[in-house]
Amino acid sequence: MSEDIPIEPDLETAVFGGGCFWCTEAVFLEMIGVESVVSGYAGGHTENPTYEQVCSGRTGHAEVAKITFERAAVSYRDLLEVFFATHDPTTLNRQGADVGTQYRSIIFYADDDQREAAEETIRELDESGELPGPVVTQLEPLGRFYEAEGYHQDYYKNNPYNPYCTFVISPKLSKFRSKFAVQLR
Repeated sequence: MSEDIPIEPDLETAVFGGGCFWCTEAVFLEMIGVESVVSGYAGGHTENPTYEQVCSGRTGHAEVAKITFERAAVSYRDLLEVFFATHDPTTLNRQGADVGTQYRSIIFYADDDQREAAEETIRELDESGELPGPVVTQLEPLGRFYEAEGYHQDYYKNNPYNPYCTFVISPKLSKFRSKFAVQLR
């Protein structure tokens, strides 16, 4: 009798910064095909930065979410569509009340395919006229990713009644659930 050998899914990683990583993490954790989301820091010059250092704005890092997804279930373009719909890519170094370079809109691409998909998506958004201004989202190759401290992981899930979660993340999740209902877990 032969034994079925489990096949590992074809996984890929996306790294997006769209303001506070708690918001980005909460949205992508609800998407079908997403295996994991880790909050962290990327794009800076300080090794092993802490949250306090990143919040100072002096490390150069952005708060980001590293999203591991199964390509057979969700595409990188699908992730880009959700990313651009769930934050304001037209504001420089700001998302709502969160202000500073650590909150910039940024995509850290892993390869040329991701870069090209992001460039094409930005071009389409700019040409569509559906946004209040041009997209200012930065594109950079993914260098080092630093995982944020443990208390930042699954923040919304672990702190749903925190005022930031109630007033910022919950409305963002409602918008996501309404617009992308077919992509929910």
